[in-house]
Amino acid sequence: MTEGVAKRIAVAIGEPNGIGPEIAIKASIALQDSNVDLVLVGDRFVLEHYLERIAPRSRLRPFSPDTAKLPNDIRFVDVPALPVDQFRPGETRAPAGAATIAYVRAAVELADQAIVDAVIGCPHSETSIHLAGIEFSGYPGLIATLTGIPAANVFLLLVSPELRIGHVTLHERLHDALDRITPERVVNAAVAVIEATRALGIAQPQLGVFGINPHAGENGLFGDDDQRITMPAVARLRAMGYRVEGPAGADVMLSQRGNDVYLAMYHDQGHIPIKLLSPLTASALSVGSPVLFSSVGHGCAYDIAGSNVADPAATIRTVRMLAGISA
Repeated sequence: MTEGVAKRIAVAIGEPNGIGPEIAIKASIALQDSNVDLVLVGDRFVLEHYLERIAPRSRLRPFSPDTAKLPNDIRFVDVPALPVDQFRPGETRAPAGAATIAYVRAAVELADQAIVDAVIGCPHSETSIHLAGIEFSGYPGLIATLTGIPAANVFLLLVSPELRIGHVTLHERLHDALDRITPERVVNAAVAVIEATRALGIAQPQLGVFGINPHAGENGLFGDDDQRITMPAVARLRAMGYRVEGPAGADVMLSQRGNDVYLAMYHDQGHIPIKLLSPLTASALSVGSPVLFSSVGHGCAYDIAGSNVADPAATIRTVRMLAGISA
């Protein structure tokens, strides 16, 4: 894209039967006067349904990279993926899961073609995606597949006003996650998280590495996993010139808040503190990929889908964050 123009961000509308389409429309309206050009990616009829209820004076306009946004325009790319009879807000349905992936795929293609600067994925439902027969363990793995890089090189970094926490593993049975944690994987995750934190504006971030076991194993008292895995990884990172503390117990490290960013070993170790402190404002960056991609740190909220009460704050904050990174 040309320097000096508004940053253009594609927003895949997520689970169409969840709150994704609603918050995408609300975010687009809220950012009308900003220096960000949002392009919504999803089924036109789903977007029309919400636009009529949220902002009937606005209008959907098919996106063209050669035309500028106009006042009251909601620019979009139509991805006809959801059968009309499967549009049932609040219900978990396999076709909606397939549509979710189709929207993300189309948005990532825009980024691959340098038509947009970044991509946001609105909340998805892993249940509906799996019902569609699609293997899925979160956006980082999908982004790796869509960009043609090894899944082992893409990780999740949750960013909120209070904390930044990366993850070595993500959506899988805890037993399986622990089996996959190796020194090499910890190092790869740490490097991806540190480099992403630099992009967020911290020139020399210090990383705090959580232990696998309580108290990081307490010198073998609670298992030797940290002696075998996280300690060698931290030593290697320091030898590479990175500022790293740990491994230490996650509870102690978080209570001291002495680091710019943290590295959790598994899903709940990182998600619980973020969602406790920032339940509606966290962003979820997929780091290590050539595509700048983020989702929001909350679910698709079937219980309020279609009721026009969903809060777009996390999506708006994520848009602004990505616009800053891509500047």
